[in-house]
Amino acid sequence: MNHSKHNDHTNHGDHSHHEDHSGHDHEHHSHHDHHKMMVEDFKFRFWWVLALTIPVMALSPMIQQFLNVDWRFTGDTWILAGLSTIVFFFGGWPFLTGLKDELKKKQPGMMTLIGLAISIAYFYSTAVVFGFEGDLLYWELSTLVAIMLVGHWIEMRSVMSASSALEELAALLPGEAHRVNEDGSVEDVPVEELIKGDRLLVKPGEKIPADGKVVKGSSSVNEAMLTGESKPVNKSTGDEVIGGAVNEKGSLTIEISRIGEDSFLSQVMQLVEEAQQSKSRTQNLANRAAFWLTILAITAGLITFFAWIYFTGQSFDFAMNRTVAVMVITCPHALGLAIPLVVSRSTSIAASNGFLIRDRAAFEQARNLDAVIFDKTGTLTKGTFTVTDILNFNEQFSDEELLKYAASLESNSEHPLAKGILEKAEETWEPEEFESITGKGIEGVVNGKSVKVVSPGYVKEQKLDYPEDEIEKTSSQGKTVVFVVIDNELAGAIALGDEIRESSKHAIQALHDMGIESIMLTGDNRQTAEYVAKELNIDQVFAEVLPDEKAAKVKEVQSQGKKVAMTGDGVNDAPALAQADVGIAIGAGSDVAVETGDIVLVKDNPQDVTSLVRLSRSTYKKMVQNLWWASGYNIGAIPLAAGALYAWGIILSPALGAVLMSLSTIIVAINARFLKMD
Repeated sequence: MNHSKHNDHTNHGDHSHHEDHSGHDHEHHSHHDHHKMMVEDFKFRFWWVLALTIPVMALSPMIQQFLNVDWRFTGDTWILAGLSTIVFFFGGWPFLTGLKDELKKKQPGMMTLIGLAISIAYFYSTAVVFGFEGDLLYWELSTLVAIMLVGHWIEMRSVMSASSALEELAALLPGEAHRVNEDGSVEDVPVEELIKGDRLLVKPGEKIPADGKVVKGSSSVNEAMLTGESKPVNKSTGDEVIGGAVNEKGSLTIEISRIGEDSFLSQVMQLVEEAQQSKSRTQNLANRAAFWLTILAITAGLITFFAWIYFTGQSFDFAMNRTVAVMVITCPHALGLAIPLVVSRSTSIAASNGFLIRDRAAFEQARNLDAVIFDKTGTLTKGTFTVTDILNFNEQFSDEELLKYAASLESNSEHPLAKGILEKAEETWEPEEFESITGKGIEGVVNGKSVKVVSPGYVKEQKLDYPEDEIEKTSSQGKTVVFVVIDNELAGAIALGDEIRESSKHAIQALHDMGIESIMLTGDNRQTAEYVAKELNIDQVFAEVLPDEKAAKVKEVQSQGKKVAMTGDGVNDAPALAQADVGIAIGAGSDVAVETGDIVLVKDNPQDVTSLVRLSRSTYKKMVQNLWWASGYNIGAIPLAAGALYAWGIILSPALGAVLMSLSTIIVAINARFLKMD
């Protein structure tokens, strides 16, 4: 991942970014404090320059002439030069150091233009003070620096408000917690002092200080700010709670399971920060445009200067005025801001809607998707299986025994099917041996017998006989069937049903409305897959796919020239998520740091995939609008600044150029704030 900052354009010389990624807790200093410092710095410089600009203008002969007054006195020019020198070096310092940095990197841009414009005005006027023929442009210099400083001040404030997602998240954790001691007494301690295993009392209306498990009490908890889930979630003994969520009704005693960088909130903040740092492809386009605009400005400035001198016979100072105006009006100031502000805004919107962008380039790809591949279990379905039928092929075992053997073996498995079988069984034996058969099931020794719980694929492979009609009938109802083999004989089968999510239907319909094909990828048998696909109106199905074959299926769809998103739970789907153009890890729940997804969906809601595509499309639209506002405005204003309408008495001074340029920056900032999910 490219960690170059999304707001590189704010590198104002000695104000370079010093990021500290060591702490993602609620202290989270670096990014916010850095911007805050810069806002304060520009504000401080602006007020000083404004105070000096008033006497500079009053002492300027051109302004006095314009006001038809005469305030001249002996030595006034030297005072004017002294005040302007302070303005140039103190007020112009961010721009002068920025110019030096840009030239050192061989990347001339906005700072080069502003630095050149104020340097030309200053050194030209100083030459006039020392006897050179011409007019003093000190007042132009002062107003230009003042307007540029206020423009940057506004810009930095916009950047701060646009990238407030991290600050909002950081503010979620309370400063103190009620720690329950071993003797039952309660003491208030700062959150930083908490350690894993501590027990905390959370009273009604309070924020939960850390991730943990409820050990006493029941309540409803509002996790909306963290997961986007609007309804409060009921929590009781044994349930997980997230630090930062609000406890609404009853008192809870929780035991801390994760703190610091491991906590849900820190992982969310880390992902949001990664998103703000990951390089946007459209940003590269903006940077290229800014570079060429700079070249254009310098070329246009030189042509303007020589054209007025050699072809119209105008005075040197008139030509210089026009050159300075061209340099100022062409500053790609708004252009440098056009993309980062939209990027920040979309990241904030995404985070508050429960999906976290880890890779900007992949997020921007989402607008061009042709197909979305969904993993079935846990994504389109709830992933919580319940035993619906026990099919017994061997009279030697009762239904209860068959279930007990299967459940005993499954007690070591993490698979969703295992959970369903375990929930149904009343008691289990301790398995003596346990091993998984990749993509086919599990085997081991239970109660002295060799037991296997396997998929239909394994049964066919081993050519074991079973009542096919009965199994087919069960499978056609969308149920998943696993076979139980005891001492190498097929003893029976267990059917489990997995409920289809209501939100899956809406998600598939919304994708169809957007012209995007939906594909289902599953390790389940074809009948179960076809049943779910028919229920959801899915376009294409890949069934009985082993985990290591999933990436190949994604590649197969891509080979048809389609832009593909893969949506899965991020564990066994990792290679497929990595292969897809856009990898979407869904239902991360409280374990947010899914390393393989480009985008992480906090909730188990497939509809978030459609929200994601919509946000990607609106973000791109807004970026293009901003690029046109910024560069289109600049290109159109160059002839005006060069004096193309001089014959009609219309002349654009450098100071007015600066006002117009700052105006385009404000338009771009406001336009970015209007971004919303369509």
